[in-house]
Amino acid sequence: VNPFLSLLHSISSGLSDAELSAMKFLCRDKIRKRKLEMVQSGRELFSILMEQQEISSANLEFLRRLLQHIDRGDLVAQLVQFEEEEPHAPDRQPDVHEKSIGVICDHVGRDWKKLMRELGMPEVKLDRVEAAHRFNLYEQLVQALQEWQKWKGKDAKVADLIKALRGCNLNLVADIVEE
Repeated sequence: VNPFLSLLHSISSGLSDAELSAMKFLCRDKIRKRKLEMVQSGRELFSILMEQQEISSANLEFLRRLLQHIDRGDLVAQLVQFEEEEPHAPDRQPDVHEKSIGVICDHVGRDWKKLMRELGMPEVKLDRVEAAHRFNLYEQLVQALQEWQKWKGKDAKVADLIKALRGCNLNLVADIVEE
């Protein structure tokens, strides 16, 4: 079982209807009103927040603020415990994908959509990433690459990134990634 999803399930189970209602209200600037009205549980709310990349196992700040606003220190403590136990703690060495993603993000810039299309990412996913991070070019690329990695799973290879970079005539970036 995914530890992050287990955490979200646990938090969801501990929410009263009033607390869920308060959290939905606090998410009004993140989620469209019609979508919020359909939400009946914490799990549904968390699923939407994950889709919109507001929360993830590596980014729990928004969730922490929500729980603090509804005065659920016990659930914040669960969050802290999860962060301390998770393998994404700062002392972990980044894998090859993470290093490659960092190099690509530092050098690609406005051509990020071209690169993602070369990698075969569906246009709808690109639009979703762009909408979620409208004014942050770097974050758009980071999220798009992470989305590609999730989409491809074990088939996400650094060699594919290099091939796509070359396909976009970003040879210098491809050379840096190869090193």
